[in-house]
Amino acid sequence: AVEVVESGGGSVQAGGSLSLSCTVSGYTYHRLGMAWFRQAPGKEREAIGYIDWGGRTSVNDSVKDRFTISRDNSKNTHYLQMHNLEIEDTAMYYCAARTVWTPLWYDPGRYDFWGQGTQVTVSS
Repeated sequence: AVEVVESGGGSVQAGGSLSLSCTVSGYTYHRLGMAWFRQAPGKEREAIGYIDWGGRTSVNDSVKDRFTISRDNSKNTHYLQMHNLEIEDTAMYYCAARTVWTPLWYDPGRYDFWGQGTQVTVSS
């Protein structure tokens, strides 16, 4: 079975940084397109960014100046580095993986596997 596991969430003060990791097992990792989403209470799930097998990224304009996505295929892991965090970044962060490429990287319905999420809380 495919398993997707996020780690690295936590609490941080505004202006601080956090790094999240997502590790996949049970699938040929380098064939997967990987993404990060987040969902705050009462809001829809929001796409943060996507990275393909070759390391090419697409990142939501709202965070692209502060968030960076990368991956290490040798470790079956991809990462979300977040800097200058804002209170509005508080949310549950999810890792997602897809097996079929489409240009709609921001559509959660295009992803086959999801992690359980890791909470990020930013305080003033």
